[in-house]
Amino acid sequence: MALSATIKKLESLLHAVSNDLKKAEKGNSAASQRVRTGTIKLEKVAKLYRKESVSAGKKTKKKATKKKATKKKAAKRKVAKKKAPAKRKTTAKRRVPAKAKAPARRKTKRKATRRR
Repeated sequence: MALSATIKKLESLLHAVSNDLKKAEKGNSAASQRVRTGTIKLEKVAKLYRKESVSAGKKTKKKATKKKATKKKAAKRKVAKKKAPAKRKTTAKRRVPAKAKAPARRKTKRKATRRR
């Protein structure tokens, strides 16, 4: 469903439930049953509306971010052209192996001595 169709369906369900709610308040048991079933339908349509509105919001954000991203990329290209090339290292340094560490000592538990 399109978002506009979902909105129309949501409005019609709300109107029907509100009318039946007035009748149910006066004691009409059939109207209270219609309210109970109407709220279930209303919940399903409300969830559908939420999904559609979120996806519609994402589509508009993607379009806006694409335009900004292309501008940023173009600006980065201009900056990259201005920079001088990086210098190469002429000599390679040897790595000296680190000294081997002594194994860690284990802590031993003291035995408790009893005093008599």
